[in-house]
Amino acid sequence: MSSAKPPLLENATRDLAAFAARLCFEDIPRDAIEHMKYCVLDSIGCCLFGVTLPWTRHVQDMVQAEGGAQAASIFGGGGKTSVSQAVLVNSTAGHAFELDDIHKESIIHPGSLATPVALAFAEEAGGTSGREVLTALIAGYEVGARVGNAATMSLFLRGFHPQGTSGAFVAAATAGRMLNLGPLQMQHALGIVGSQAGGLMAAQEGAMVKRFHSGRAAQSGVYSALLARRGFTGITDVLEAPYGGFLSSLSDTPNAQRLTAGLGTIWETLNVGYKPHASVTSIHTALDALADIMREHRLDADAIAGVDAGLSHMTYVHCAWEYAAQGVTAAQMNLYYGLAVIALDGMAFVDQYREERLRDPRILDFIKRITARVDPQIEAMGAAFRHAARVRVTTKAGQTFTREILHRRGSPENPLKPGDVEYKFRNVVRSCLSKPHMERVMTLTRALDTLDSTAELSAILAAAPGA
Repeated sequence: MSSAKPPLLENATRDLAAFAARLCFEDIPRDAIEHMKYCVLDSIGCCLFGVTLPWTRHVQDMVQAEGGAQAASIFGGGGKTSVSQAVLVNSTAGHAFELDDIHKESIIHPGSLATPVALAFAEEAGGTSGREVLTALIAGYEVGARVGNAATMSLFLRGFHPQGTSGAFVAAATAGRMLNLGPLQMQHALGIVGSQAGGLMAAQEGAMVKRFHSGRAAQSGVYSALLARRGFTGITDVLEAPYGGFLSSLSDTPNAQRLTAGLGTIWETLNVGYKPHASVTSIHTALDALADIMREHRLDADAIAGVDAGLSHMTYVHCAWEYAAQGVTAAQMNLYYGLAVIALDGMAFVDQYREERLRDPRILDFIKRITARVDPQIEAMGAAFRHAARVRVTTKAGQTFTREILHRRGSPENPLKPGDVEYKFRNVVRSCLSKPHMERVMTLTRALDTLDSTAELSAILAAAPGA
């Protein structure tokens, strides 16, 4: 079937593919390189912790039962398997605990996709220069973020998970660059992976499969690049095709101009931020607003009669549904649970989302004091402020305190400092890495652009905890 409609943007897939295939380290600005080194550190931490979790272990057990070529390591002592199987596990791990980095506009978490892919191919090659790895990572970040930008929030509001859909292009571009695909091969790789994109947002309400979306997207990216290298063809206009293309099928209101606007001069990599809380990014401003009020006015949970959270429509739909103890995923995606653990513990990090906390009577009791609503003033600010929150706390003594936060900590507008990212890394991996290995990983990632080989880094990530 064909359509008389014109493409959404002429040659967009071709131009993005050519950019990714031809990107050289010397083309990339210094600030993007430095930022990417911290993205790698953050992603490694997420993967190492994530591989210890039960949902990732299910995937790992399946992969180990199937076997595969001994080419790349499953992180954390899982042994070796093929590149495609290794990234299936490692990228599932990277997205396994709502800790991975995020590109705000595209709503993708590129680190949990790109880092396992690049490191798997580097390990298969026996070690690759850090510059090659960084170049491949940035190619993936740039392509995937632009696909997500062009899809707009419409893709998400229709119920698709950006990580499994737009994110698949991150993995394909990263893999293609690690394999040194030419522009036409890269175009076919994108055309193949676009047909594999998938993931439904209903998974956030209690299912393990949300984590798997990342692993499958990464694996699809690997397969797409490997097939393209063999001459297998994909949809050459997969992004802009007016019928059955990625944007025309998955988004009601695509903005195709965002695919190539500023390509090579505006670096979307720099718009990737990090998570200080182990929860969905959309609720971070509300969590920090409540924490700020409690700290400033020296309140504890027992002093609070009610919490009211004003949100954007997107965050309200995404996160303000009635909490039920449906599993860790649901708790991490839920506004009410997050606010309750902030009130009770002062943080929403790893320990707050352990299975044994999900039915804590104190948490369930505090949730009854929380209300949430769409704030028309925040909504009027537009999509750029969809993470903003206005929180009002009423005390049992009758006092009222309000805090508004427009930009979450870790966003491009309110970034975490390098020291903050290292602090997070240490706390995430403290149960996964020995202290010497922890410090060595930080040293290696800081120096990634000067490393002749990534072999030492791969060996540390491959080792079992305590090895």
